[in-house]
Amino acid sequence: MVHFKQFENGLRLVVNKMDSLMSVTMGIIVHTGASREGDDEDGISHFIEHMMFKGTKKRTAFAISDEMDRIGAQVNAFTAKDITCYYAKSTTGHAAEAFEILADLFLNSTFPDDEMEREKGVVIEEINMNEDTPDDLCLDLLAEAYFGKSGYGRNILGPRKNVEGFTVADIKKYMDKHYAPQNVVVSMAGNIDIKLAEELVAKYFVTHKSHDYDKNEAKVELKAKSLLKKKDIEQVHIGIAYPSVKRYDPLYDATQVLNAVLGGGMSSRLFQTVREKLGLAYTVYSYVTSYEEAGVLSVYAGVNSSKYLKSVEAIYDCVDKIRKKDMTKEEFVRGKEQLISSSIFAQESTSSQMLLFGKELIYRNKIYNFEERVNRISSVTFNDVLDAVDLNFGEKGKALSLVGAADKPLDL
Repeated sequence: MVHFKQFENGLRLVVNKMDSLMSVTMGIIVHTGASREGDDEDGISHFIEHMMFKGTKKRTAFAISDEMDRIGAQVNAFTAKDITCYYAKSTTGHAAEAFEILADLFLNSTFPDDEMEREKGVVIEEINMNEDTPDDLCLDLLAEAYFGKSGYGRNILGPRKNVEGFTVADIKKYMDKHYAPQNVVVSMAGNIDIKLAEELVAKYFVTHKSHDYDKNEAKVELKAKSLLKKKDIEQVHIGIAYPSVKRYDPLYDATQVLNAVLGGGMSSRLFQTVREKLGLAYTVYSYVTSYEEAGVLSVYAGVNSSKYLKSVEAIYDCVDKIRKKDMTKEEFVRGKEQLISSSIFAQESTSSQMLLFGKELIYRNKIYNFEERVNRISSVTFNDVLDAVDLNFGEKGKALSLVGAADKPLDL
């Protein structure tokens, strides 16, 4: 059973009640992230996410963790390009207690000075870790090559200089711009009483007053660059980005099937060619990222330094064959089944359901409908996928990234 309610302050609640379970995941999702930041704010969405766990008006940072552990609950958060999500998972019997703690850290964090300085060190170490993780670095560099240094091209962590300089005033100014209740969705999935869910949100969010907030979309200006980050490591990491469909494009699902054929699994063209046939890579895959304003189909591979140019040629060969619509009905059927099964698997996870329902409200102000989703995938035809080929793999707008001991960037 799915329940929706919008409160007087504009905050929206969606509950997917799953009676057969014994747990519930509760999320508070804000429609802001790295893509909504200005240059001076770069990294602040992620830093705020960290600071929310560092003490409230009635709890220390330790108390937040300790009280969650005492009831066997889990609490965490993440920052993405266009959302920030704070969530807790608990047994049904402890849902009210877990949500009270979650709401407290979201609404009443105090950002103590000593915790601010400590957490800056933590985030800087996270930045250092990212620099030492070449696959992550490659994909961050690819986003910059495709979108530039603003909007969706921003690294979620931000630059060290910004993190070191953030103040409590900066945090409050940014939150005032984006953390208005009209820009927030509470999503719950699992075995929780709907009346209780409404009462909890009404009780703790009644003081969260509606106010004007920044509704600006991310600025998108495709850069089509080829970037290189030299690193003295064993592998060269390759990123290739092609223009793709926006979120909810009529050919979005067909593009997802197309991606499954190209690089979505172990039977895909990329895996079977670059890894199995040629032995050039351990990891090679592709994926589609669709935003409201733009989309991108990305290919990633980690390969031997002496063979990275051969690997790029092999990837291009796979893309070229699909670009020429060299695809079998068997591949098409397999890709559809992968997409349908992933939707079914998500039905069995309270965390996935919390996010699916929450993001559908954030992005479209609609209730996620599983049957409708599966029907849309099922209705995708072979010709739809061939049509999707024409919307992907365009050379105009393509972007490239390399991380490793390469001499120069790849030629566009």
